[in-house]
Amino acid sequence: MRKVIFIVCLSLCVCASDRMYAQSSSTSGLQLPAAAPPLTYPYTKGYVSFIIPWVTVQGKTTTPEFKTSTTLGFPFGVLVYYSATFGFSFEITPSIMWEHQTGKSPASKTSNVLFDPGPMFRFTHGWTFIPRLAFETGGRYGVTPVLNKIIARTKDINYFLAVSAPMRAGNSEPTSIGGNLQVGFIFN
Repeated sequence: MRKVIFIVCLSLCVCASDRMYAQSSSTSGLQLPAAAPPLTYPYTKGYVSFIIPWVTVQGKTTTPEFKTSTTLGFPFGVLVYYSATFGFSFEITPSIMWEHQTGKSPASKTSNVLFDPGPMFRFTHGWTFIPRLAFETGGRYGVTPVLNKIIARTKDINYFLAVSAPMRAGNSEPTSIGGNLQVGFIFN
């Protein structure tokens, strides 16, 4: 699984390398991108991403990812920007889980679908805080605070990293809290 994560990250860097640009005091031979027209609000963008839950603490049990199973989520959604500092995110996340079995190939299944909308509080330098509500098809519910950072901007795609701490209750189970890493693409 670590190899898969490494390959995905490496692929992102390779795909973005020919589209990224930086400011330069010298324009000899370089053509700088045209200035973008001023934004008018509201406007929308779509995104897709991958999310990996690293650890979950439920009651007195701590479960690290990759030990007995591996889960990979595929969040996608719509972002509605109302101003330079505020917006709303509508996200749906189907998850696939692979259970490790001794002497056998891992068994896989769709383990859950999560609907988690939330307001976006946007800050300078590409930082965004999103306190999401969370509703899982497995019967759990809660909140997911997310800290998001745009790491590269291109004409067509903005690349982002996010960390989140999902807190869940329901199904007569103890409350849980986890830690996730998310990598994604916002389409411009």
